[in-house]
Amino acid sequence: MAHKFTNPDSVTTPLNYHQSVEAEPGCRYLFVAGQTGIALDGSIPDGIEAQAELAFGNMQKVLAESGFGLEDVVFMKSFLTRREDRDGYQKVRASVWGTNKPASTFLLVSGLARPQFLVEVECIAAKKD
Repeated sequence: MAHKFTNPDSVTTPLNYHQSVEAEPGCRYLFVAGQTGIALDGSIPDGIEAQAELAFGNMQKVLAESGFGLEDVVFMKSFLTRREDRDGYQKVRASVWGTNKPASTFLLVSGLARPQFLVEVECIAAKKD
């Protein structure tokens, strides 16, 4: 059995995620800490799209280090500090995830670890070896 993605008829069907994802039996799990829009050299670009691209890129690198990919992500959480950045973030998110739609939570927060950070993403992946 592959992961089971569900959008029950009893709740609203979301556009860019599933309401639930059931990992297939026998999976190992990877919990990825929050990733921000910071480059390896410590630089933080201006703008939500540049930071979101870096944050998702960093998440993919962490996943890959343990042999996982975006297709293995069953849940992700997004944190934005400014409501007006939602459209730019969603544009990047859609380009990264394509048709893969893990279960997801989206939060607006008053701040992140550094005042320059506009976005942070974290995820849980499950993979059967």
